[in-house]
Amino acid sequence: MQIITGISELVVNDLNTLGALNVIEDAAVLVDDGRILWSGPSAQVDTALQDHLCDQNPTPAEVVNDDDIENGTLTSASAGVEVDTIDLGGKAVIPGFVDSHNHLIFAGDRSEEFAARMAGQKYSAGGIATTVAATRAASDEELEANLVHLMDQATRQGTTSFEIKSGYGLTVKDELRALQIINRHTEESTLIAAHVVPPEHKENPEAYVDLVIDEIIPAATGQAKWIDVFCEKGAFTEDQTRRIIEAGLAAGMKPRLHANQLTEGGALKLGAELGCVSVDHATFASDSDLAALATAGTVVTLLPSIEFSTRQPYPDARRYVEAGVRLAIATDCNPGSGFSNSVPFAIAIGVRDMHFTVEQAVWAATAGGANALQRTDVGHLGAGARADLAILDAPSYRHLAYRPGVQLVERVYRGGELVADNRPRS
Repeated sequence: MQIITGISELVVNDLNTLGALNVIEDAAVLVDDGRILWSGPSAQVDTALQDHLCDQNPTPAEVVNDDDIENGTLTSASAGVEVDTIDLGGKAVIPGFVDSHNHLIFAGDRSEEFAARMAGQKYSAGGIATTVAATRAASDEELEANLVHLMDQATRQGTTSFEIKSGYGLTVKDELRALQIINRHTEESTLIAAHVVPPEHKENPEAYVDLVIDEIIPAATGQAKWIDVFCEKGAFTEDQTRRIIEAGLAAGMKPRLHANQLTEGGALKLGAELGCVSVDHATFASDSDLAALATAGTVVTLLPSIEFSTRQPYPDARRYVEAGVRLAIATDCNPGSGFSNSVPFAIAIGVRDMHFTVEQAVWAATAGGANALQRTDVGHLGAGARADLAILDAPSYRHLAYRPGVQLVERVYRGGELVADNRPRS
Protein backbone atom coordinates (compact mmCIF):
# COMPACT_ATOMS: atom_id res chain seq x y z
CA MET A 1 0.00 0.00 0.00
CA GLN A 2 1.15 3.55 -0.74
CA ILE A 3 0.27 6.88 0.83
CA ILE A 4 1.15 9.93 -1.24
CA THR A 5 1.09 13.09 0.85
CA GLY A 6 2.38 16.65 0.52
CA ILE A 7 0.31 17.24 -2.62
CA SER A 8 -0.18 20.96 -3.16
CA GLU A 9 -2.94 20.42 -5.76
CA LEU A 10 -4.53 17.11 -6.65
CA VAL A 11 -6.44 17.01 -9.95
CA VAL A 12 -9.13 14.35 -9.44
CA ASN A 13 -11.36 15.04 -12.50
CA ASP A 14 -15.04 14.55 -13.17
CA LEU A 15 -15.16 12.34 -16.28
CA ASN A 16 -18.43 13.89 -17.42
CA THR A 17 -17.81 17.64 -17.31
CA LEU A 18 -15.27 19.50 -19.44
CA GLY A 19 -12.88 21.46 -17.25
CA ALA A 20 -14.18 20.00 -13.97
CA LEU A 21 -10.81 19.16 -12.43
CA ASN A 22 -12.22 18.82 -8.90
CA VAL A 23 -8.94 20.11 -7.49
CA ILE A 24 -8.15 19.32 -3.85
CA GLU A 25 -5.51 21.46 -2.17
CA ASP A 26 -3.20 20.00 0.50
CA ALA A 27 -4.24 16.53 -0.60
CA ALA A 28 -3.29 12.89 -0.17
CA VAL A 29 -3.90 9.66 -2.07
CA LEU A 30 -4.10 6.03 -0.94
CA VAL A 31 -3.02 3.39 -3.47
CA ASP A 32 -3.32 -0.37 -3.12
CA ASP A 33 -2.93 -3.15 -5.67
CA GLY A 34 -2.51 -0.65 -8.49
CA ARG A 35 -5.77 1.20 -7.79
CA ILE A 36 -6.78 4.42 -6.09
CA LEU A 37 -8.39 3.52 -2.78
CA TRP A 38 -9.08 7.06 -1.70
CA SER A 39 -8.16 10.63 -2.59
CA GLY A 40 -8.96 13.70 -0.53
CA PRO A 41 -7.69 16.30 1.93
CA SER A 42 -4.54 15.27 3.78
CA ALA A 43 -6.26 15.98 7.10
CA GLN A 44 -8.53 13.00 6.41
CA VAL A 45 -5.94 10.47 5.26
CA ASP A 46 -5.45 8.87 8.70
CA THR A 47 -9.17 8.11 8.95
CA ALA A 48 -9.27 6.83 5.37
CA LEU A 49 -6.34 4.52 6.03
CA GLN A 50 -7.87 3.17 9.22
CA ASP A 51 -11.19 2.60 7.48
CA HIS A 52 -9.51 0.63 4.72
CA LEU A 53 -7.47 -1.50 7.10
CA CYS A 54 -10.56 -2.18 9.18
CA ASP A 55 -12.39 -3.27 6.06
CA GLN A 56 -9.57 -5.71 5.42
CA ASN A 57 -9.79 -7.02 8.99
CA PRO A 58 -13.05 -6.54 10.93
CA THR A 59 -11.19 -6.33 14.25
CA PRO A 60 -9.71 -2.82 14.26
CA ALA A 61 -7.54 -3.33 17.31
CA GLU A 62 -5.77 -6.16 15.56
CA VAL A 63 -5.17 -4.15 12.42
CA VAL A 64 -3.87 -0.76 13.40
CA ASN A 65 -3.85 1.45 16.46
CA ASP A 66 -4.24 5.21 16.50
CA ASP A 67 -0.66 5.49 17.67
CA ASP A 68 0.52 3.64 14.56
CA ILE A 69 -0.48 6.49 12.26
CA GLU A 70 0.96 9.97 12.37
CA ASN A 71 0.18 12.50 9.65
CA GLY A 72 -0.52 9.86 7.06
CA THR A 73 2.54 7.78 7.88
CA LEU A 74 2.27 4.29 9.33
CA THR A 75 4.83 4.54 12.10
CA SER A 76 4.91 0.85 13.04
CA ALA A 77 4.18 -2.44 11.31
CA SER A 78 0.64 -3.53 12.15
CA ALA A 79 -0.88 -6.86 11.19
CA GLY A 80 1.84 -7.35 8.58
CA VAL A 81 0.63 -4.36 6.55
CA GLU A 82 3.40 -2.59 4.66
CA VAL A 83 2.76 1.04 3.87
CA ASP A 84 5.09 3.10 1.70
CA THR A 85 4.70 6.80 2.37
CA ILE A 86 5.76 9.30 -0.30
CA ASP A 87 5.87 12.93 0.81
CA LEU A 88 5.98 15.25 -2.20
CA GLY A 89 6.67 18.39 -0.21
CA GLY A 90 4.21 20.60 -2.05
CA LYS A 91 4.08 19.33 -5.64
CA ALA A 92 0.98 19.01 -7.84
CA VAL A 93 -0.37 15.63 -8.95
CA ILE A 94 -2.52 15.04 -12.03
CA PRO A 95 -3.94 11.90 -13.67
CA GLY A 96 -1.63 10.33 -16.23
CA PHE A 97 -2.33 11.65 -19.72
CA VAL A 98 -4.55 9.52 -21.94
CA ASP A 99 -3.19 9.99 -25.45
CA SER A 100 -6.06 8.73 -27.59
CA HIS A 101 -4.53 9.28 -31.06
CA ASN A 102 -1.08 8.01 -32.03
CA HIS A 103 0.77 6.61 -35.06
CA LEU A 104 3.87 5.14 -33.41
CA ILE A 105 4.52 2.02 -35.49
CA PHE A 106 6.60 3.15 -38.45
CA ALA A 107 10.08 3.47 -39.87
CA GLY A 108 11.89 6.24 -41.68
CA ASP A 109 12.40 9.97 -41.29
CA ARG A 110 10.46 12.83 -42.84
CA SER A 111 12.31 15.80 -41.42
CA GLU A 112 13.03 17.08 -44.93
CA GLU A 113 9.28 17.22 -45.57
CA PHE A 114 8.83 19.22 -42.37
CA ALA A 115 11.56 21.65 -43.40
CA ALA A 116 9.89 22.06 -46.79
CA ARG A 117 6.58 22.90 -45.11
CA MET A 118 8.27 25.49 -42.96
CA ALA A 119 9.70 26.95 -46.17
CA GLY A 120 6.21 27.32 -47.62
CA GLN A 121 5.20 23.97 -49.12
CA LYS A 122 1.60 23.01 -48.33
CA TYR A 123 0.83 19.83 -46.39
CA SER A 124 -1.07 17.07 -48.21
CA ALA A 125 -2.06 13.50 -47.36
CA GLY A 126 0.27 12.03 -49.97
CA GLY A 127 3.42 12.14 -47.85
CA ILE A 128 2.23 9.08 -45.95
CA ALA A 129 3.44 6.94 -48.87
CA THR A 130 7.05 7.80 -47.94
CA THR A 131 6.59 6.22 -44.53
CA VAL A 132 4.75 3.24 -46.02
CA ALA A 133 7.81 2.32 -48.10
CA ALA A 134 10.18 2.58 -45.14
CA THR A 135 7.85 0.66 -42.83
CA ARG A 136 7.41 -2.22 -45.25
CA ALA A 137 11.19 -2.51 -45.56
CA ALA A 138 11.81 -2.50 -41.78
CA SER A 139 12.10 -5.62 -39.65
CA ASP A 140 9.70 -6.41 -36.81
CA GLU A 141 12.53 -5.74 -34.36
CA GLU A 142 13.22 -2.31 -35.82
CA LEU A 143 9.54 -1.34 -35.73
CA GLU A 144 9.09 -2.50 -32.15
CA ALA A 145 12.28 -0.82 -30.93
CA ASN A 146 11.13 2.50 -32.38
CA LEU A 147 7.66 2.06 -30.85
CA VAL A 148 9.11 1.35 -27.41
CA HIS A 149 11.46 4.32 -27.69
CA LEU A 150 8.63 6.71 -28.56
CA MET A 151 6.38 5.33 -25.82
CA ASP A 152 9.18 5.74 -23.29
CA GLN A 153 9.67 9.37 -24.33
CA ALA A 154 5.95 10.03 -23.94
CA THR A 155 5.78 8.22 -20.60
CA ARG A 156 8.51 10.48 -19.26
CA GLN A 157 6.24 13.40 -20.13
CA GLY A 158 3.30 11.97 -18.24
CA THR A 159 1.44 9.72 -20.69
CA THR A 160 0.19 6.50 -19.10
CA SER A 161 -2.43 5.34 -21.64
CA PHE A 162 -1.86 5.03 -25.38
CA GLU A 163 -4.05 4.40 -28.39
CA ILE A 164 -1.82 3.29 -31.27
CA LYS A 165 -2.76 2.85 -34.92
CA SER A 166 -1.44 0.73 -37.75
CA GLY A 167 -1.64 2.33 -41.18
CA TYR A 168 1.89 2.37 -42.57
CA GLY A 169 1.91 -1.14 -44.01
CA LEU A 170 -1.25 -1.18 -46.14
CA THR A 171 -1.00 -4.87 -47.01
CA VAL A 172 -2.60 -7.76 -45.15
CA LYS A 173 0.76 -8.96 -43.84
CA ASP A 174 2.11 -5.55 -42.86
CA GLU A 175 -1.06 -4.33 -41.18
CA LEU A 176 -1.30 -7.55 -39.17
CA ARG A 177 2.31 -7.43 -38.01
CA ALA A 178 1.80 -3.81 -36.93
CA LEU A 179 -1.22 -4.79 -34.85
CA GLN A 180 0.62 -7.72 -33.30
CA ILE A 181 3.43 -5.42 -32.18
CA ILE A 182 0.99 -2.78 -30.95
CA ASN A 183 -0.95 -5.34 -28.91
CA ARG A 184 2.17 -6.19 -26.94
CA HIS A 185 2.22 -2.63 -25.61
CA THR A 186 -1.37 -1.37 -25.34
CA GLU A 187 -4.90 -2.73 -25.38
CA GLU A 188 -6.05 0.27 -27.46
CA SER A 189 -5.07 -0.94 -30.92
CA THR A 190 -6.56 0.62 -34.04
CA LEU A 191 -6.66 -0.71 -37.59
CA ILE A 192 -6.33 2.14 -40.08
CA ALA A 193 -5.49 0.25 -43.24
CA ALA A 194 -7.55 3.01 -44.87
CA HIS A 195 -4.91 5.62 -44.11
CA VAL A 196 -4.04 6.36 -47.73
CA VAL A 197 -4.29 4.41 -50.97
CA PRO A 198 -0.89 2.72 -51.42
CA PRO A 199 1.12 3.35 -54.60
CA GLU A 200 0.36 -0.03 -56.15
CA HIS A 201 -3.38 0.79 -56.08
CA LYS A 202 -3.22 4.45 -57.14
CA GLU A 203 -4.77 3.70 -60.51
CA ASN A 204 -7.64 1.73 -58.96
CA PRO A 205 -8.46 2.96 -55.43
CA GLU A 206 -11.67 0.92 -55.32
CA ALA A 207 -9.63 -2.25 -55.59
CA TYR A 208 -7.76 -1.23 -52.45
CA VAL A 209 -11.00 -0.46 -50.63
CA ASP A 210 -12.17 -3.96 -51.55
CA LEU A 211 -8.89 -5.37 -50.22
CA VAL A 212 -9.40 -3.57 -46.90
CA ILE A 213 -12.98 -4.81 -46.57
CA ASP A 214 -12.58 -8.34 -47.93
CA GLU A 215 -9.14 -9.29 -46.65
CA ILE A 216 -7.51 -6.92 -44.16
CA ILE A 217 -10.46 -6.41 -41.82
CA PRO A 218 -11.31 -10.14 -41.63
CA ALA A 219 -7.64 -10.95 -40.96
CA ALA A 220 -7.48 -8.27 -38.25
CA THR A 221 -10.60 -9.45 -36.43
CA GLY A 222 -9.65 -10.03 -32.80
CA GLN A 223 -6.41 -8.08 -33.31
CA ALA A 224 -7.82 -4.55 -33.47
CA LYS A 225 -10.15 -2.96 -30.94
CA TRP A 226 -10.85 0.03 -33.19
CA ILE A 227 -11.44 0.70 -36.89
CA ASP A 228 -10.39 4.07 -38.35
CA VAL A 229 -10.38 5.76 -41.76
CA PHE A 230 -8.74 8.94 -43.05
CA CYS A 231 -11.78 10.51 -44.69
CA GLU A 232 -10.33 13.41 -46.64
CA LYS A 233 -9.55 14.71 -50.10
CA GLY A 234 -6.54 12.75 -51.30
CA ALA A 235 -7.34 9.82 -49.01
CA PHE A 236 -10.79 8.17 -48.84
CA THR A 237 -14.21 9.43 -49.93
CA GLU A 238 -17.25 9.48 -47.68
CA ASP A 239 -18.77 6.51 -49.50
CA GLN A 240 -15.57 4.49 -49.18
CA THR A 241 -15.31 5.49 -45.52
CA ARG A 242 -18.85 4.35 -44.81
CA ARG A 243 -18.22 0.94 -46.36
CA ILE A 244 -14.99 0.42 -44.43
CA ILE A 245 -16.40 1.55 -41.08
CA GLU A 246 -19.46 -0.65 -41.53
CA ALA A 247 -17.22 -3.62 -42.34
CA GLY A 248 -15.20 -2.94 -39.20
CA LEU A 249 -18.35 -2.71 -37.11
CA ALA A 250 -19.53 -6.04 -38.52
CA ALA A 251 -16.19 -7.54 -37.43
CA GLY A 252 -16.68 -6.29 -33.87
CA MET A 253 -14.40 -3.25 -34.04
CA LYS A 254 -15.38 0.11 -32.56
CA PRO A 255 -15.43 3.10 -34.93
CA ARG A 256 -13.36 6.28 -34.91
CA LEU A 257 -12.47 8.64 -37.74
CA HIS A 258 -9.91 11.08 -39.11
CA ALA A 259 -12.25 13.83 -40.29
CA ASN A 260 -12.10 17.33 -41.80
CA GLN A 261 -8.38 17.83 -41.26
CA LEU A 262 -7.73 19.59 -44.56
CA THR A 263 -11.16 20.55 -45.88
CA GLU A 264 -14.71 21.13 -44.67
CA GLY A 265 -16.29 18.00 -46.11
CA GLY A 266 -19.01 15.71 -44.84
CA ALA A 267 -16.79 13.47 -42.70
CA LEU A 268 -17.86 14.92 -39.34
CA LYS A 269 -21.55 14.39 -40.01
CA LEU A 270 -20.74 10.91 -41.31
CA GLY A 271 -18.86 10.12 -38.11
CA ALA A 272 -21.84 11.22 -36.03
CA GLU A 273 -24.21 9.18 -38.19
CA LEU A 274 -22.08 6.03 -37.96
CA GLY A 275 -21.81 6.29 -34.18
CA CYS A 276 -18.07 6.93 -34.09
CA VAL A 277 -16.81 7.14 -30.53
CA SER A 278 -14.35 9.86 -31.57
CA VAL A 279 -13.79 11.99 -34.65
CA ASP A 280 -10.29 13.41 -34.74
CA HIS A 281 -8.75 16.57 -36.21
CA ALA A 282 -12.07 18.36 -36.95
CA THR A 283 -10.01 21.39 -37.97
CA PHE A 284 -12.74 22.56 -40.32
CA ALA A 285 -16.20 22.27 -38.73
CA SER A 286 -19.43 24.06 -39.58
CA ASP A 287 -22.06 24.91 -37.01
CA SER A 288 -24.23 22.11 -38.37
CA ASP A 289 -21.29 19.68 -38.03
CA LEU A 290 -20.91 20.61 -34.38
CA ALA A 291 -24.64 20.32 -33.75
CA ALA A 292 -24.66 16.81 -35.23
CA LEU A 293 -21.68 15.75 -33.12
CA ALA A 294 -23.20 17.17 -29.95
CA THR A 295 -26.45 15.34 -30.59
CA ALA A 296 -24.63 12.06 -31.24
CA GLY A 297 -22.43 12.43 -28.15
CA THR A 298 -19.34 11.88 -30.30
CA VAL A 299 -16.03 13.00 -28.80
CA VAL A 300 -14.08 15.47 -30.93
CA THR A 301 -10.37 14.97 -30.42
CA LEU A 302 -8.44 18.10 -31.28
CA LEU A 303 -4.75 17.74 -32.15
CA PRO A 304 -2.92 21.02 -31.46
CA SER A 305 0.53 19.75 -32.43
CA ILE A 306 -0.67 18.98 -35.96
CA GLU A 307 -1.83 22.53 -36.64
CA PHE A 308 1.48 23.71 -35.17
CA SER A 309 3.50 21.49 -37.51
CA THR A 310 1.43 21.94 -40.67
CA ARG A 311 0.55 25.62 -40.25
CA GLN A 312 -3.09 24.77 -40.69
CA PRO A 313 -5.53 27.17 -39.01
CA TYR A 314 -6.18 26.43 -35.34
CA PRO A 315 -9.79 25.50 -34.58
CA ASP A 316 -11.35 27.66 -31.86
CA ALA A 317 -12.28 25.34 -28.99
CA ARG A 318 -14.75 27.93 -27.71
CA ARG A 319 -17.05 27.17 -30.66
CA TYR A 320 -17.00 23.47 -29.86
CA VAL A 321 -17.66 24.08 -26.17
CA GLU A 322 -20.54 26.46 -26.89
CA ALA A 323 -22.06 23.84 -29.23
CA GLY A 324 -22.01 21.26 -26.43
CA VAL A 325 -19.44 18.98 -28.10
CA ARG A 326 -17.44 16.59 -25.95
CA LEU A 327 -13.72 17.33 -26.35
CA ALA A 328 -10.37 15.61 -25.98
CA ILE A 329 -6.78 16.61 -26.71
CA ALA A 330 -4.22 14.15 -28.10
CA THR A 331 -0.82 14.37 -29.77
CA ASP A 332 -1.35 12.47 -33.05
CA CYS A 333 2.36 11.72 -32.92
CA ASN A 334 3.37 10.62 -36.42
CA PRO A 335 6.43 11.06 -38.64
CA GLY A 336 4.77 13.38 -41.15
CA SER A 337 2.23 15.94 -40.05
CA GLY A 338 3.36 16.26 -36.44
CA PHE A 339 6.23 14.38 -34.80
CA SER A 340 5.62 15.37 -31.18
CA ASN A 341 4.64 12.87 -28.49
CA SER A 342 4.46 15.50 -25.76
CA VAL A 343 1.02 16.00 -24.26
CA PRO A 344 2.23 18.99 -22.19
CA PHE A 345 3.24 20.65 -25.46
CA ALA A 346 -0.21 19.95 -26.91
CA ILE A 347 -1.84 21.41 -23.79
CA ALA A 348 0.22 24.60 -24.06
CA ILE A 349 -0.70 25.06 -27.73
CA GLY A 350 -4.33 24.24 -26.99
CA VAL A 351 -4.47 27.00 -24.41
CA ARG A 352 -2.46 29.55 -26.38
CA ASP A 353 -3.83 29.02 -29.89
CA MET A 354 -7.09 27.06 -29.61
CA HIS A 355 -8.48 29.12 -26.73
CA PHE A 356 -8.99 26.29 -24.28
CA THR A 357 -8.88 27.43 -20.68
CA VAL A 358 -6.07 25.78 -18.75
CA GLU A 359 -8.63 23.70 -16.87
CA GLN A 360 -10.34 22.58 -20.07
CA ALA A 361 -7.04 21.61 -21.71
CA VAL A 362 -5.76 19.57 -18.76
CA TRP A 363 -9.13 17.85 -18.48
CA ALA A 364 -9.29 17.18 -22.24
CA ALA A 365 -5.85 15.50 -22.18
CA THR A 366 -6.82 13.23 -19.27
CA ALA A 367 -10.54 12.66 -18.77
CA GLY A 368 -11.30 13.67 -22.36
CA GLY A 369 -8.87 11.09 -23.70
CA ALA A 370 -10.47 8.47 -21.48
CA ASN A 371 -13.88 9.35 -22.94
CA ALA A 372 -12.47 9.06 -26.46
CA LEU A 373 -11.46 5.49 -25.61
CA GLN A 374 -14.61 4.69 -23.62
CA ARG A 375 -12.51 4.12 -20.51
CA THR A 376 -13.66 4.86 -16.96
CA ASP A 377 -10.61 3.41 -15.17
CA VAL A 378 -8.15 6.05 -16.39
CA GLY A 379 -8.14 9.83 -16.80
CA HIS A 380 -9.13 10.53 -13.19
CA LEU A 381 -7.91 9.87 -9.65
CA GLY A 382 -11.15 8.99 -7.93
CA ALA A 383 -11.63 5.80 -5.92
CA GLY A 384 -11.36 2.71 -8.09
CA ALA A 385 -9.33 4.32 -10.86
CA ARG A 386 -6.11 2.72 -11.99
CA ALA A 387 -3.30 4.44 -10.13
CA ASP A 388 -1.92 6.29 -13.16
CA LEU A 389 -0.58 9.65 -12.09
CA ALA A 390 2.03 12.26 -12.87
CA ILE A 391 3.85 14.23 -10.21
CA LEU A 392 4.74 17.71 -11.41
CA ASP A 393 7.83 19.67 -10.45
CA ALA A 394 5.49 22.58 -9.84
CA PRO A 395 2.93 23.66 -7.24
CA SER A 396 0.02 23.81 -9.68
CA TYR A 397 -1.31 22.05 -12.80
CA ARG A 398 -1.49 25.52 -14.40
CA HIS A 399 2.26 25.39 -14.95
CA LEU A 400 1.71 22.91 -17.78
CA ALA A 401 0.54 25.83 -19.92
CA TYR A 402 2.30 28.57 -17.97
CA ARG A 403 5.79 27.11 -18.59
CA PRO A 404 5.72 25.59 -22.10
CA GLY A 405 8.76 23.64 -23.19
CA VAL A 406 9.93 22.95 -19.63
CA GLN A 407 10.19 19.38 -18.31
CA LEU A 408 7.64 19.68 -15.51
CA VAL A 409 6.80 15.99 -15.11
CA GLU A 410 8.98 14.72 -12.30
CA ARG A 411 7.69 11.18 -11.77
CA VAL A 412 5.10 8.97 -13.44
CA TYR A 413 3.23 6.02 -11.95
CA ARG A 414 1.21 3.49 -13.95
CA GLY A 415 -0.90 1.05 -11.98
CA GLY A 416 0.86 2.21 -8.82
CA GLU A 417 4.31 1.37 -10.21
CA LEU A 418 6.97 3.99 -10.85
CA VAL A 419 7.56 3.92 -14.63
CA ALA A 420 9.46 7.18 -15.12
CA ASP A 421 11.64 9.26 -12.83
CA ASN A 422 13.06 12.51 -14.22
CA ARG A 423 14.63 13.73 -10.98
CA PRO A 424 18.33 14.61 -11.21
CA ARG A 425 20.57 11.77 -10.14
CA SER A 426 22.96 12.60 -7.34
